[in-house]
Amino acid sequence: MERLQKIIAHAGVASRRKAEELILEGKVTVNGNVVKELGTKVGPSDKIEVNGIPLEREEPVYFLFYKPRGVISSVKDDKGRKVVTDYFHHIEQRIYPVGRLDFDTSGALVLTNDGEFANLLMHPSSEVEKVYVAKIKEIPLKEKLRSLERGIRLEDGKTAPAKVKLLSIDKKKQTSIVELTIHEGRNRQVRRMFEAIGHPVLKLKRERYGTVTLHGLNAGEVRELTPHEVKQLRTLAMEKRKK
Repeated sequence: MERLQKIIAHAGVASRRKAEELILEGKVTVNGNVVKELGTKVGPSDKIEVNGIPLEREEPVYFLFYKPRGVISSVKDDKGRKVVTDYFHHIEQRIYPVGRLDFDTSGALVLTNDGEFANLLMHPSSEVEKVYVAKIKEIPLKEKLRSLERGIRLEDGKTAPAKVKLLSIDKKKQTSIVELTIHEGRNRQVRRMFEAIGHPVLKLKRERYGTVTLHGLNAGEVRELTPHEVKQLRTLAMEKRKK
């Protein structure tokens, strides 16, 4: 038996908070009866409807995908471009990506059908670390990299402090490889951060998401997260929210 709002969130219908609102508003029924109590628990055989629509309950699944460049972080695209779920035809569940990676960015992307888990990881207060490796134009001065560490002003506000490491430089080609660790998820944030210090990104890859890495995967490959990895991600996000 599990709480009703948790079941609704797991099904991807809404976040747990929104599910609680739907229950309080009398928009959820269990076995044909309107339920307005948040503590209500339901079992596998109970029939749940939200706004008159039967809830399809699936076993939660969790995957790590090495997204290649040129793939949309979505379940569909109106322009007919390849999307991440095109690599999951063998999966029966209706999965979706946790957050996004830009079209031109490759790397670690988590996909699931667990709405509560996805919302927990994506919530701003969770501060899940994301590690990127960027190939940028020219060789940055130490002071410019330190400005990224302190936080830099973008058009949508100042970024949170980041971790920056210069991995290598190529004086002949005038390029550099930099590792950047952030916990925010603004649109094209990493690219905009480097542009702001005058070093546009030539190539970008997300090496790590929270506690999971791309180790053992090639671009376009996928693996199921272990129960321990799922627990680690959930624990990490919840601990950050408590601080």
